[in-house]
Parts: sequence; structure tokens; C-alpha cells
Amino acid sequence: MTDTPPPGDRIAKVLSRAGIASRREAERMIADGRVSVNGKTITSPALNITPDDKIVVDGKQVGEPDVARLWLYHKPAGLVTTERDEKDRPTVFGALPENMPRVMSVGRLDLNSEGLLLLTNDGEMKRKLELPSTGWLRRYRVRINGSVSEAKLDELRAGITVEGITYQPMVVTFDRQQGANAWLTVSLREGKNREIRRAMGEIGVTVNRLIRVSYGPFQLANLKQGEVEELRQRVVRDQLGISDKPTPTRVRKPANRPLKGKKRSR
Repeated sequence: MTDTPPPGDRIAKVLSRAGIASRREAERMIADGRVSVNGKTITSPALNITPDDKIVVDGKQVGEPDVARLWLYHKPAGLVTTERDEKDRPTVFGALPENMPRVMSVGRLDLNSEGLLLLTNDGEMKRKLELPSTGWLRRYRVRINGSVSEAKLDELRAGITVEGITYQPMVVTFDRQQGANAWLTVSLREGKNREIRRAMGEIGVTVNRLIRVSYGPFQLANLKQGEVEELRQRVVRDQLGISDKPTPTRVRKPANRPLKGKKRSR
């Protein structure tokens, strides 16, 4: 006879769903003693939570999970995609409008890369969008110094190994030569750390600008650098299979902030 599993969900999942942190980050917060349940500090994530339990993180009570939401953000170059940076460099999260809720990034763009970055308040959505099994195509506009032959690009199209790391075949198109530089369009499904820069270096060229223009069905389109746009619930529901719920309120930029938050009809 098997034991009946305890009711509720694991606390890391509950914190992730409430937009506090990803599951892994929530587990670290628990290990650091930053989380209490019903007045008792916990240090292990092996705990199931029911709606009757009171959870406090860093002295603040965790409320009901918000509706799962998704934003498009045009990341400028020069920002790191972490909440805190050990080198004290400016971060994506420090640049967002003050009245946005706590959000997590779906994957990352490195310091010198720019373009489309997805943001969500929901840990389960983040996990779903990042799963390799999702297999969504990421498309980039890539500027390289110099030029490159089709034979070299064929190496990328066939799949290339750099310093022991094998990258899946890329879809690569030579777009145009522009003075000392050339523009390419590169599409891939993995998105490993600095994948395009390393692969280009392996065929003898240097990337001097990299812009992500799409992530699966989500497009950068005309979103300007620094702007953030929330997708309508209908779009989230249709693309991700999330249940239909009332459209959340718009995110607006305070007058004294440099970035613009907006929401376009779709």
C-alpha cells in the first residue's frame, strides 16, 4: 500500500508561480533562511503548501499568485540580464519602469547583445518557454567585421564544434555588405551561452553587433530600445495554452523614468 502524497504544491513551485523567483532561485532563498511558513523559518524546499498556509519572504507576506503575464522588452546593449551583478554593472531589471511587478527573464542576452528579451511574472511560464523541447526558433540580425564566404557559412549550417561544445545546425543568410562590415540573419533553436559569437569566431570573423529580432512567435517589430510592452492575455493564451483570464492593467512609465512602458493592440 503506497502512502498518500501530502496535499498542496512544493513551496519552490508556489513561490515561482507567485512571481517571487524561479524554482532554483526560490530554493536558494529557502536555504538562506529568507522564507518562513506559518511563522517558522524553513531551510528545506521539501515542504508542500496549501492555500491555508501563510508564507513570508524577506519579511513580506506572499499574496495570491497573479495572472500569468508576458512582456516584450527591447534590451539595449550595455545591460546585464541578472537581478544583481557582482561587478555593479547596470542591469535589465534596474532599467525597467518602477510600476512593473517583479519579473524574470526568459533566457538571457549577454552584455553586448540587444533586441528582444521576454519577461514574465510566472515561474512556470519561464520554465515552459526555456525548455529545449519547446524548440522555438530564435532569430538574430548579426553584423560582422569583414566578409565571409558561403563555404564558411556552410560550416555553421552543418553544425560546428567550438572548444568541445557542439552547436546544432544554424540557418544562416548573407544579407548585404555594408562598407567594412556585413550583415547576416542567423536562426537557431538552442541559444547556448554566446553561441553565435563563438561560432562566428570559429570561422574567422568577429561579431560587432547582435540583435535578437524574434523568439518563437514573438517579434521585436517596431519596439524601440528600452521600451517594454505587455502582451494581451488573448495572445498569451493562444501561443502558450494559458487559460483565458481578464486582461491585466496596463504598465505605464512614471514621468521621471527614462524607459517607456506601453501596450499595443494585437
